[in-house]
Amino acid sequence: MNDLRTAPHDDAMHDAVVLGAGPAGLAAALALGRTHRDVVVLDSGRYRNDPTDAMHNVLGFDGVAPAEFRAAAHRTLAAYDTVELRRTTALDVAPLDPAAPADGFVVRTEDGDVTARRLLLATGVRDELPGTPGLAELFGTVAAHCPYCHGHEYSGTPVAILGAGPHSPRVAGLMERIASRVVVLADGAEVDPEVRAALDARGVAIRPEKVERLEPLALPGGHPGARAVLAGGAAEELGGVMVAPTLHQAAPFAAQLGLELRKSGCVAVDPTGRTSMPGVLAAGDLAHTADFPMPLASVTAAMAAGQMAAGAVDGDLLGLAH
Repeated sequence: MNDLRTAPHDDAMHDAVVLGAGPAGLAAALALGRTHRDVVVLDSGRYRNDPTDAMHNVLGFDGVAPAEFRAAAHRTLAAYDTVELRRTTALDVAPLDPAAPADGFVVRTEDGDVTARRLLLATGVRDELPGTPGLAELFGTVAAHCPYCHGHEYSGTPVAILGAGPHSPRVAGLMERIASRVVVLADGAEVDPEVRAALDARGVAIRPEKVERLEPLALPGGHPGARAVLAGGAAEELGGVMVAPTLHQAAPFAAQLGLELRKSGCVAVDPTGRTSMPGVLAAGDLAHTADFPMPLASVTAAMAAGQMAAGAVDGDLLGLAH
């Protein structure tokens, strides 16, 4: 695998260009490399899991820092001569011929243009957090959005769910076997009666006060935690805070290409990763199929989606039917 900090002038028509070098993009590159496809992976150096100190629920990499996972993936890809990793940021993308997009695409980067017969988007999503003071500093460690990825680390401690939205009863159910106690911080908002009834049925307390701020806190035994300071001066001492970010596309390429989006804001794909534009595939957190109401935001799911989309790329280039 060629690893270039700056790309030279590139006149080649590559088999595929992968935008994004997180788990989905790297898995796609491996699958394409193993079929000797000429693939360029564009790595901006920005990743959704940058805030976290460790990945979890990833077999073989549980508790490993994301950077270590990427380094291991890079070592794996180095065995494949047709895979090239370019450390550069993609700026925009377009079909070579808007009337026939499957004929190929051009990606403009900070270091020059890259053209390819197929385009695979794996740029992920950006988490927009609630504006609670102190939350951003805790996100990825004491605060997290996924009970499957981070819930176990809060074992035996009080856990809060920030916001009493429709997600809160499900998250409470997931956390009740893990946490010593679950509390919902309504943050001054009115609680829907059905949500309140579902939380009451689980015996989950609801704090109605506005959350003034979250502060780092060392719990007994040195466990990292947070103090939620509520309006009126009350506080909750917590080992973890579950939050539901609003998702946005991390890159503008879906909009530039006019791809169909789902209500979640993610790219609409079929089970193989094909999008609404011929020749464009998408994998990872930025996309999901109609069978799921939201993307399966995990490293393992992203890797599986990347591998599946790479198979679809290869099938397209072979001229095989969908």
